Amino acid sequence: MTAGVKTIIYPVKDLAKAKALFTQLLGVEPYVDEPYYVGFKDAGQDVGLDPNGHAKGLTGPVPFWHVDDIKATLAALIGEGAETLQELQDVGNGRLVASVKDAEGNLYGLIEDPAA
Repeated sequence: MTAGVKTIIYPVKDLAKAKALFTQLLGVEPYVDEPYYVGFKDAGQDVGLDPNGHAKGLTGPVPFWHVDDIKATLAALIGEGAETLQELQDVGNGRLVASVKDAEGNLYGLIEDPAA
């Protein structure tokens, strides 16, 4: 079961330029501003800038679906022919992420937040 797409990650090569652009576009300052990730919250949407995204196989913006059980969802997608791009990993505070590519070349991200 999903809670929908709540996060979009953009792979970027120049984090400073991308951060300036999104600050202007969204009209807010980032809530996370680290060398490895810059994140914005606007209108209920998370927008992330990942300077390592291209190395992870991200070729453009990736929608991240928030799911209840990332392991089961990931296994189901792989079972339907998706290819793993980013292995399941904990990115901090129990938040799990992974990404896959389908047979058409579309990219899908998955996020499971820790139980409240």
